[in-house]
Amino acid sequence: MKYRKLGKTGYSVSEISLGTWQVGGQWGAPFSHDNADRILNAAVDAGINFIDTADVYGDGESEKAVGRLVRSRSERLVVATKCGRRLQPHTADAYQPAALRQFVEDSLRNMQLETLDLVQLHCPPTDVYYRPEIFELFDRLREEGKIQHLGVSVEKVEEGLKAIEFPNVTALQLIFNMFRQRPPELLFKEAARRDVGLIVRVPLASGLLTGKLSPQTHFLPDDHRTFNRHGEAFDRGETFSGVDYETGLAAVEALKAVFPDNQPLAAYALRWILMFDEVSCVIPGASRPEQILSNLQAAELPALSVEQMQAVREIYGRRIRPLVHYSW
Repeated sequence: MKYRKLGKTGYSVSEISLGTWQVGGQWGAPFSHDNADRILNAAVDAGINFIDTADVYGDGESEKAVGRLVRSRSERLVVATKCGRRLQPHTADAYQPAALRQFVEDSLRNMQLETLDLVQLHCPPTDVYYRPEIFELFDRLREEGKIQHLGVSVEKVEEGLKAIEFPNVTALQLIFNMFRQRPPELLFKEAARRDVGLIVRVPLASGLLTGKLSPQTHFLPDDHRTFNRHGEAFDRGETFSGVDYETGLAAVEALKAVFPDNQPLAAYALRWILMFDEVSCVIPGASRPEQILSNLQAAELPALSVEQMQAVREIYGRRIRPLVHYSW
């Protein structure tokens, strides 16, 4: 496993890490603590030391599983959680210091930890980025020893640029993949200039970039790939990176022709992300332990060639860019 610095946190994190949105089962399936324990321990056994969770994943059950992992292992693990999405309605006005403080307290209780390595605002509405009192709260929480660092998970490039203006923002989580190529144009450079770590989520575009989906693929009713294709429940960009499903499938077929077939497309998609030095880590999910090992294949691949990188840019430019580039 290779490790990279997570910005000014000073943490050294595994470049392939773990996101826990679907830990315990496929999206839409009931949460299973037994399966979660197997996945999380398999990740640490493989050298992963950065685990990303959120208070809304499994209604707190994911945090409980992650906390149990940390308490049971001797390795130094870096835990990132998120807060804010429990607000109902999820509006800028609902973001108040008292509510966010309570969410941090709840996460500490869920994980049974004394401090949280990284707490991230969970895709707040754009207006929140213009309210300094929200960001100042986390300075107080750090002084109290309840958190070590603040990060922000964003939907849009513009939100990321605004977030990193706050000096206490040490990490930025964003969607970046072969179907979402706008961030390097400016955001990556600004993050590097401010020494802000970049955590990449949705690296496989909700499974599209595994190359295993087809027009016949069936998704469970409670899977966001069924109910959020047009942004019915939350930001559309979280589902297939905002790409129309059929358009994405066609682009995947074009991508398959770029890479040799001795490795799954998912490994090349993850390796593509790691070609960008500004990226601290990428957090693919896993619904079973075997997927951990599959994800780690990306770290063993050689660097992609100039020709392969250019081919990915051309496929994006021709098939995807007009549909998503300026939306996020």
